Parts: sequence; structure tokens; C-alpha cells
Amino acid sequence: MATRDRAVASTPEVSRRMKRVRQKNTSAESGLRRELFARGLRYRIHVPVLAKPRRVADIAFFGPRVIVFVDGCFWHGCPLHATWPKTNAAFWRAKILGNMERDRDTDRRLERDGWVVVRVWSHELPDRAAERIAKIVEKRKQKRPKRTAAER
Repeated sequence: MATRDRAVASTPEVSRRMKRVRQKNTSAESGLRRELFARGLRYRIHVPVLAKPRRVADIAFFGPRVIVFVDGCFWHGCPLHATWPKTNAAFWRAKILGNMERDRDTDRRLERDGWVVVRVWSHELPDRAAERIAKIVEKRKQKRPKRTAAER
């Protein structure tokens, strides 16, 4: 999206709902983190991964260079669950399409820097998403050359 316009709530109820939307520690993100931790994986959360423009990963595995984003179905245009609001439709279409383009740009930039980017939809079952991520992390760990004592 070219401009940084703010959404104008069409009603006070819409305004209240928009204010309640969490950006961090959503139930989908927390469930995924619990599953990853239960599998013995250790990670960092809410990590800035790009400076300009600023992008923050939900989960990061620095050694194997795997980044995870947990995307909400509405905000990121899930192909199964996305909805297109009828009120203020032009704004919301531009907002959601802009989010999707930003996600693709983020993925391209991180992949160019050697990261594997994993996108998890908020509707995905945490255990299945964690299993998928665990396989990627393990595969990346195996490809990394072991450092010698002198290199540490």
C-alpha cells in the first residue's frame, strides 16, 4: 500500500474490536511456541529481522537461520478463511493486499540473506505446524558445518 492511512472505524463497536486485536502472543503463536518447546527446540521471540523497513519475526532460530511468522487469516489474506469487509471495502482490500505484498517482500529479503522463512496460518494446528518447523530446523542444523574449538 502506497500510503500509511489509518483505518477509520465505521462504528464504535468496530473501533472496540480493532483495539482488542493482539499483535504479539496470540493464542496461535503461544500454542505453536509450546509445541516447539515440548520438542526440545529453543528459539527467540519477537525478533527484529529487518531494520528498514522494520520487520519483526514471531519466532527465530538463529543457528539454523529459520524464521517463523504466524499470520492471522484476516490480516494476511488466508486462501481458506480470508474475508473481505463490505464496509470501507476499498480501504480493507488495499490494507490486506498491502500486508500480503509486505509478507512476500519480507520473505524475499530474508531468503536472499540465507534464512528459511516459514509462514504458519493462525488456523493451523500447533502440533502439525511445530512438526513441520522442527523438520526444517533439524535439516538446516545437519547442513551447517561443525565449528572447531579454534573457531569458537
